[in-house]
Formats: sequence, C-alpha cells, structure tokens
Amino acid sequence: MANHKSALKRIRSNDKKRLRNRFQHKTTRNALKRLRELTDKKEAAAALPGVISMLDKLAKKNIIHANKAANLKSKITKHVSAL
Repeated sequence: MANHKSALKRIRSNDKKRLRNRFQHKTTRNALKRLRELTDKKEAAAALPGVISMLDKLAKKNIIHANKAANLKSKITKHVSAL
C-alpha cells in the first residue's frame, strides 16, 4: 500500500488513464474491424479518414507505437483501394 498522499493520487490517476486508454484502443480496433468488413468502396473510402485519424491520435498519445499505426494505416489504405 502507498505511504504518501501523492502516491495515492498517482494510483488513482493511473487507473483513470488506463481505463481511458483501454476504451480508446478498443474503439479503434472495432472501427478497423468494421472497415475491413465493408465491401462497398464508397462506404469504405468515407470511413477511412476517421479510422486513420483515430490511429494517429493513439500513436501521438503513445497508446500504440507509431510504427504500428503506420503499418495499420498502410494495410487499410491498400484494402480500401483494392475494393
């Protein structure tokens, strides 16, 4: 157990951040999954900028690695252009 007030506060803030990061990561994964399941090129092209934006935000906040975001963006862009 923590011995200092600041340590207790750090535990509380870390829990909040962890939950927020988990939510954002899971939301982005679901958006990627929905984008991959789309078969209409117009719908996929419309959804692509939103998903790319989500990935960029996760990479900027170090929730996912920048290279992983780049790889995912590349894959989904290839997928959409191949439809």
